[in-house]
Amino acid sequence: MNRKKLSDHQLLTKYLSGDEQAITDLINRHHKRILDYIRMMVKDADTADDILQETLIKVVRFLREGRYTENGRFLSWVLRIAHNQVIDHFRQKKQQNNVSESEAGYDLLNNKKFSEPTVEEDLVTQQIEADVRKLIDYLPQEQKDVVMMRYYMGLTFKEIADQTDVSINTALGRMRYALINLRKLIQENQLILSQ
Repeated sequence: MNRKKLSDHQLLTKYLSGDEQAITDLINRHHKRILDYIRMMVKDADTADDILQETLIKVVRFLREGRYTENGRFLSWVLRIAHNQVIDHFRQKKQQNNVSESEAGYDLLNNKKFSEPTVEEDLVTQQIEADVRKLIDYLPQEQKDVVMMRYYMGLTFKEIADQTDVSINTALGRMRYALINLRKLIQENQLILSQ
């Protein structure tokens, strides 16, 4: 049997039935697309390679734990894991760039601009973000993808157009309709999105 002709689903089934080579075939099939996606996000080849390895380790672990639901979107699922790994990378990088008061040469604590938000402000912000994130899930998939790529991944509309194989105008149109639909959902759910 020619394994290249097998669908992602068939390879996953083989892997979960004990065929270790099947996961290698599946990863090799999508390796370039996953790596290109990560490189586009982090702009550094070595970092991208590290994140790719972390992503693939998670993919295999999640598959073994039964945390993948077959819906014909294996690559999208892997790219979502890769995206989360990229976010984790930037969070760690941000934490490593903190400056101490003595290094800064003045009292940062007396500057409102650099003060920590209160616990209440944090909770309100987290609730708003969670509410918006839930509403995004109600958008049509094409609109949801554009919103996620733009606001959560920080991609330009040109990058979004390239990733989704559409024109920039189509990507912009999808964002426009996504925002219109989000406004309707916010009104229907009577959400207040300000602190």
